[in-house]
Amino acid sequence: MDNKQTQNNGNGPKMNMPKFNMNWIYAIAILALGLLYFSSGGPQNSSVSRTASYSDFKAMIDHGYASKIVINKAQGVLKMYVKPEHIRDVFKQSAKQTGAEPYVEVEFGSLEQVEEFINQAKEAKTFTGDYTFENKKENDFLNMIFYNMFPIIFIIAIWILFMRRMGGGGVGGGVFNVGKSKAKMYEKGGDLGITFKDVAGQAGAKQEIQEIVDFLKNPQKYTELGGKIPKGALLVGPPGTGKTLLAKAVAGEAGVPFFSMSGSDFVEMFVGVGASRVRDLFQQAKSKSPCIIFIDEIDAVGRARSKNPAMGGNDERENTLNALLTEMDGFGTNSGVIILAATNRADMLDSALLRAGRFDRQIHVDLPDLNERKEVFKVHLKPVKIDDSVDIDFLARQTPGFSGADIANVCNEAALIAARHNSQMVKKQDFLDAVDRIIGGLEKKTKVMTEAEKRSIAIHEAGHATISWFTEFANPLVKVSIVPRGQALGAAWYLPEERVLQTKEAMLDEMCSLLGGRAAEELFVGHISTGAMNDLERTTKQAYGMIAFAGMSDKLPNICYYNNAEYQFQKPYSETTAKIMDDEVLRMINEQYERAKRILTEHKEGHAQLAQLLIDREVIFAEDVEKIFGKRPWTSRAEELLEAQMRADAERMAEERAKELEAEAAEKKEENAVEEENG
Repeated sequence: MDNKQTQNNGNGPKMNMPKFNMNWIYAIAILALGLLYFSSGGPQNSSVSRTASYSDFKAMIDHGYASKIVINKAQGVLKMYVKPEHIRDVFKQSAKQTGAEPYVEVEFGSLEQVEEFINQAKEAKTFTGDYTFENKKENDFLNMIFYNMFPIIFIIAIWILFMRRMGGGGVGGGVFNVGKSKAKMYEKGGDLGITFKDVAGQAGAKQEIQEIVDFLKNPQKYTELGGKIPKGALLVGPPGTGKTLLAKAVAGEAGVPFFSMSGSDFVEMFVGVGASRVRDLFQQAKSKSPCIIFIDEIDAVGRARSKNPAMGGNDERENTLNALLTEMDGFGTNSGVIILAATNRADMLDSALLRAGRFDRQIHVDLPDLNERKEVFKVHLKPVKIDDSVDIDFLARQTPGFSGADIANVCNEAALIAARHNSQMVKKQDFLDAVDRIIGGLEKKTKVMTEAEKRSIAIHEAGHATISWFTEFANPLVKVSIVPRGQALGAAWYLPEERVLQTKEAMLDEMCSLLGGRAAEELFVGHISTGAMNDLERTTKQAYGMIAFAGMSDKLPNICYYNNAEYQFQKPYSETTAKIMDDEVLRMINEQYERAKRILTEHKEGHAQLAQLLIDREVIFAEDVEKIFGKRPWTSRAEELLEAQMRADAERMAEERAKELEAEAAEKKEENAVEEENG
C-alpha cells in the first residue's frame, strides 16, 4: 500500500477506472448490427417509394400530388415527392406507414421535355413546388460494397475476435490454435523459488518424490543398475495438505523445464480439443526433455469411464482420457518426461490411469500428525511477531485434524486478531481465539437469549463436560463456553489424544460424552430441545460406522460392508441385515444414553455448580471443573501436558502481575517525590 500511495502523491486523487471487459465489445457489436439492419441499409430516407411510368407521372402532376421534384441527370431518373394529403391516393397507405416523405421514382428520356412539362405545370398552378438537379450515382460500387458487404465483414470480425479470446488470445491465440496446450512452462523450475525446505512435514512423501529429483539430476546412478525412470507419480491426499506445493518443490529442486496445468484446461466446448491439447502438451514436453509435467486436479479429466454408455457418458471427456492414456504409455516413447498429478478424489480415477507404467507411484500426502504440525507452525510463524507466551507444542496439540492450509489460516487469523486489539506482538490467547474462530465461527455476543434459554444451554454444555470428566477414554477438557459461535449456541473444547487405533471402549465413551448434553436437558430441564442435533448426527454416524464397517456389533461381529464401487444402486447387504443394523444402532445409542444419565445422576450436585458457573462467567476452563469434581480419575499424556502448560501460564501471569505491581509502586514513588519537591 505504501508504494501505491507514493506513486499517487502530487497527482491528485486516484481514479478508480472500470476494468476492460470483452462483454462491452459484444454489446456494441450487437447494437451496431441492429442499427444496420433496422435502418434500411444506410443514410437513405426511411420513407416508402414506388416506381411509375412517365405518363403516370404527368397525370399525378396534373392532379396536384407533387410537393417537390429532384431530377438526377446522370441516371435519367427523377423523384416526385408526394404531398401528405395525397399519400393515400398514390400509395394506398397512411402517412404513418409510408414515412414522412414518400416519393415516386420515374425514368425519363429527354431532360428538355421534362423541364418544359414542369414549367407548363407551374404556369397552370398544378405544381407549385421547386425542382432541383443532382448528378450523384447512389448505387455506385463503393456504396454497394459498404451497405451490402459491411454487415457480413463485421460479423466475421466479431467471430474471429471471439475465437481468439476462447483460443487463448494474444499472439498465437485464435480459432486455429484452440487445440494448443494451455500449460504454463517454466524453463527452469527454480524460477518458482520453492524447494523442499519450504514444505514442512510430509517426510514420507518427500522421501519418495526425492528419488525422482535425484534421477533427473543423476540418471546414470540408476541406469547403470538397470533401473528406469518412473513415468509418473500421483499425489493423493485431502485438500490443503500441500500436494501442489510438493510439485512446485520438485520443479525447484530438479532444475528442469516444468509444465503446469489443471485437469480442467483439457476440457473445451469443441469436440476433439481436449485430445488435441494432450498431444500438443506431450509434444512440447518431448522437445524439452528431461522435464516434468504437472497436472493438478486430474480427476477433472481422468474420471472412470462409464461402463454403460447409455448412462450419460461424456464422449469428449473420455476421448481426452484415452489420448492421455496413450501418450503416457502407448506405442510412442516419452523418454525423460515425468508426469506428476494431484487429486483428492483418487477413488474416482479410471483404473487404466492408475496402473503401473502410467502412474508407477501413488504418494499419499496425508493430514499432518503432531510433530508435522509443529514443523508447519514453525514455517508459517516465521513472518509473525510472536511473544514468549506462544508455545508451538501446545498449538500443535490444539489443532488436531488441521491441514497445512488450515494452520496457515490460524497464523494469519491470530495476527489479524492481535492487530484488531492494537497489540505489538501476537500472543498465545490470539492463537487460541483464532483456533476457536476457525472451528466454531465468530462470537455472537449480541445474540439475544432469554434467561431460560441461557440456563438450558449451560446445563447442556455442563452435561458434556461432566461426562467427559468421568469417562476414561473421553478427550481431556480444555474449556466450555455458552457464548454463541456461528450456528452453535455453546461449545466444549477438548485436547484430543491422537491414537493410531480406536478401540470400541474409546468410541463408546465418546458417544456417551456426545449424548451428555441431551441427557442433562432431560434430567435437569425437564424437556429436550433441538440444541443436540449436531451431537445426535455425530453419534448416529459413529454408531453406523462401528456396526457396518468396523464389525463391532454383537449380532453382526467381524463383518465389514464397506463398498467403494461407484454408480452402484444397491446395498452390499440384504434388507434383513439392514434391519439388524438399525436395531443394533438404536440399542447401542440407547445404552450410552442411559449410561450418560446414570453418570449425571451420580454427580448432579457438581453438574449444577458447573452449570451455574457457566451462567455467571459464560466461559470456564479445566481448572474450574477440577475445583468442583476433583482431579480426573484418568490422566493421559495430553492432560499431563495440558496441566504443565496451565501451571506455566499461571506462573507467567503471576510474574507479569508482580512486575505490574512493582511498576505501579515505582510510578507512585516518583509522583510522591515530585509532589514533595513542588510542595
